[in-house]
Amino acid sequence: MLRGIDVSSHQSSSYDTDGLSFVFVKATEGRSYVNPKLAAQTKRGRDAGLVVGFYHFLWPGNLTEQAEYFVARAPEKRGDILAVDWETTGDGSHASNSEKDRFIRKVKQLRPHHKVVLYCNRHFWLSYDTTSYAGDGLWIADYVTAGKPRIKADWRFHQYTDDPLDKNVADFSSESALREWAGG
Repeated sequence: MLRGIDVSSHQSSSYDTDGLSFVFVKATEGRSYVNPKLAAQTKRGRDAGLVVGFYHFLWPGNLTEQAEYFVARAPEKRGDILAVDWETTGDGSHASNSEKDRFIRKVKQLRPHHKVVLYCNRHFWLSYDTTSYAGDGLWIADYVTAGKPRIKADWRFHQYTDDPLDKNVADFSSESALREWAGG
């Protein structure tokens, strides 16, 4: 299993990269928020030679506008991975299945040479998801043993803890396999 983390404005721009193969950086949320540390956190990952991904925290409604907002602000480099973060918002709502699916498809249309994955927690995957559409792969959050999420679906990334920060593993045989998948 390859190791990685995901970061947002809550984490330092000089996060530790030792032993990591990848990082996901929060880029945007809704249609008005951009991570103020996006450029610095991206540079840190790129300087360390990591595969870099960007995620958008999805709000219900205005899916096309949200997708356009995300891709206009997420850095674009071949081999970057894009993700939609599908979970409960600060006001207790969440995007529907069809909104989640339309957002992924719109991002894939806007950035056809990038892998686009779905991030959600186990509860959302088992209780809310009815389409099982995850774009190019599933990034599942389930705080158990790394690489052993309690789902039957295939997954590419597993967020297994948030202590002291969000730690992930990727289901690839090697870093070169991850790079080939992300770039191909």
